[in-house]
Amino acid sequence: MAMTCSVCGKRPLVGNAVSHANNRTKKRSLPNIQRVRVKRGETVCHVWVCTRCIKAGKVEKAA
Repeated sequence: MAMTCSVCGKRPLVGNAVSHANNRTKKRSLPNIQRVRVKRGETVCHVWVCTRCIKAGKVEKAA
């Protein structure tokens, strides 16, 4: 699964976790992406969408 929202394009963030001794290790922050049944026209399909887009109503969920 590609961790990408199909609505807004949100992807994982990459950065450094910095310790007290200033040691740096790579860190990934993954977005909260859920698989949702979406109504596209007359068809129903599964789409990976972030929870912010679901809450905002940017996706019409299928019943």
